[in-house]
Amino acid sequence: MKTQLIVFTRYPEPGNTKTRLIPSLGPEGAAILQQRLTSHTLDIVRTFQRQVPCTIEVRFAGRDATAMQAMFGDGMGYVPQQGTDLGERLCHAIDEAFQADSDRVIVIGADCPQLDATTLQMANRLLERHDVVVGPAEDGGYYLIGLKSPQPSLFREIPWGTSRVLTETMKKIDVQGLSRKLLSPLSDVDYPEDLISCRRWPQLLEGILPAYDANRLSIVIPTLNEVKNLAETLHAVNSRCTSEKDLEVIVADGGSKDDTVQIALQHQAKVVQCKPGRGIQLNAGAALASGGHLLFLHADALLPFRYDEVIRNTLHGKTIAGAFRLKIDHDTPGLRLVAQLANLRSRFLQRPYGDQGLFLRSQTLYEVGGFRNWPLMEDIELGQRLRKRGRIAMADVSMTVSARRWRKRGVVRTTCMNQAILLAWRMGISPERLALWYRGKPVSSS
Repeated sequence: MKTQLIVFTRYPEPGNTKTRLIPSLGPEGAAILQQRLTSHTLDIVRTFQRQVPCTIEVRFAGRDATAMQAMFGDGMGYVPQQGTDLGERLCHAIDEAFQADSDRVIVIGADCPQLDATTLQMANRLLERHDVVVGPAEDGGYYLIGLKSPQPSLFREIPWGTSRVLTETMKKIDVQGLSRKLLSPLSDVDYPEDLISCRRWPQLLEGILPAYDANRLSIVIPTLNEVKNLAETLHAVNSRCTSEKDLEVIVADGGSKDDTVQIALQHQAKVVQCKPGRGIQLNAGAALASGGHLLFLHADALLPFRYDEVIRNTLHGKTIAGAFRLKIDHDTPGLRLVAQLANLRSRFLQRPYGDQGLFLRSQTLYEVGGFRNWPLMEDIELGQRLRKRGRIAMADVSMTVSARRWRKRGVVRTTCMNQAILLAWRMGISPERLALWYRGKPVSSS
């Protein structure tokens, strides 16, 4: 059986590649990342070729074949992409491959660092028994599609660049009566939050991000219209640490319409602009962090004095992560009970929530792949993965959070809502739907 593997990519020209990453990395940084991702992908492809005889073709946009070959090396053909949109370009490349007597065609992108030769081998084997093999991307698209025959209808009237690409493609596969198999989901690198997947391969971001400092503490604060709270939070962050020179504060803003960003800049915080949603914002901030330790903080929280020292002392031995004790800034019996129960849950069940200031070593977060890009439950899900690796400890001191959530809905109603949301999630309801129930709108940061 003759397999052809096609890699879709773009010549890494500053300003014309990875444009959605330019606000975070700059034009040069985005282009360098594109070059490194393509080289990383082609190294994987060459490994696959040594294991499975196949031909390799790179379909590129920008510059010419000579420039591509000079940058990425020999051993494969370089062919310009043809078509007005991605669907036409994919269809054209696949049709030409089958016209050249290929029995199987596998198409991949060059922006998925998690893709490896084993996944490519699996896709090739699955095509023995299925008409279509698809590798779903975490953002709702796909990083790989494999076919045993031309299927042009799969690439027509697809909303390219949206989260509906995979869903609409699956519908077309089923309408055609084709047998299909899905691979494991992986992350593409298109937006700031996607950079978290690159941190497992330091060479991809070397020289693009600030130099790593093991002694530095990076604090990530997701915001969305937090003008009423952020200044006080940042003042506490800067004034209550033992060593401000070893501190990095990153505000991951989800599109605030007030003066949130200006306040962050006034307090010497770095700002990364990204889509709204807690998981997205936390990943976007963590991906750009340079510290050896990470602290995730809500915009309405006040850290205790010498918190940086507490974090470093807590993360020792087999402790994989930690959180602070919870204190709520409105002293009523109901809220005191809420805080006490939260602290008992965190200490004995090792299940702190995001409003308790989760902290861990940055390398740990990168190894587990960061948060899920969810608008809700991202902290609970990350805790589940962390507990499999070690102990989540409770610090002996408390951080203070605003009572605004409980005062808005009432203590009993808020507590019942939280437990209902948790139960619904464990029953399989999606975080996106839960966010609608919880907030009455799709996403928010806090």
